[in-house]
Amino acid sequence: MNADDWGRDVLTTDRSLNCVLQGAVSSVSAMVFMEDSERAADLARQHGVDAGLHLNFTLPYSAPQCPPRLMERQEKIARFLKGHRLASVIYHPGLASSFEYVVKMQLEEYERLYGAPANRFDGHHHMHLCANVARQELIPSGTIVRRNLSFGSGEKGYFNRFYRRRQDRRLARRHRLTDFFFDLKPLEPRQRLAGILELATRFDIEVETHPIRDGEYSFLMNGELLRGAEGVGVSCGYILRFGNSSSGKSRFPLAQQAWR
Repeated sequence: MNADDWGRDVLTTDRSLNCVLQGAVSSVSAMVFMEDSERAADLARQHGVDAGLHLNFTLPYSAPQCPPRLMERQEKIARFLKGHRLASVIYHPGLASSFEYVVKMQLEEYERLYGAPANRFDGHHHMHLCANVARQELIPSGTIVRRNLSFGSGEKGYFNRFYRRRQDRRLARRHRLTDFFFDLKPLEPRQRLAGILELATRFDIEVETHPIRDGEYSFLMNGELLRGAEGVGVSCGYILRFGNSSSGKSRFPLAQQAWR
């Protein structure tokens, strides 16, 4: 269970921390150059919270001391990515230097705040998977990277699922991945979550959550996720049990077969 947007603001950080201390969340994805990034990093060190880097290309940076040049470069990227629903799959050569700069600055800021380089990555609105980041290979090789959301046959169109599978296979050549990735929502029907928990007995599963949402926060803090579940639990930290590697020959084909 991974809570996104750690450091975005005080309430988001505090709710995520409560879920971690409750044992309902394994890890968090930290935003840098945001209003609560500094305090969130201090809390992560204080409580031993496993924090990856939540790359942000679309949400305006809100930290008081954010460099103007970084804000300007990110604004250009955001206009492009938010300009069309398919923009993330299009490589923009004119923004290559801006993407490189914005990622570099976030990597450096994370290392400054957390005292070590990030070894796990995902992205706000999943934009770490956009064409420029992938083609320019901006995320360090060998790190853990969030894959595409997992969908079964019939949940999305064929070409959508084909593109996601192809992208994940390319991602697995340079990075470590979980076998499946899901959003905690929708919370109903419970059969959906039961199916995810059953898969977790055999595969590495990441489930993203946003505790800032009242429904998700109450669900996690009340222990609803694992109620009635047997043989599975929420890990302490972001742990890949089955030794996935960046060789491109991980458990991906088997996992997808199991989900279908």
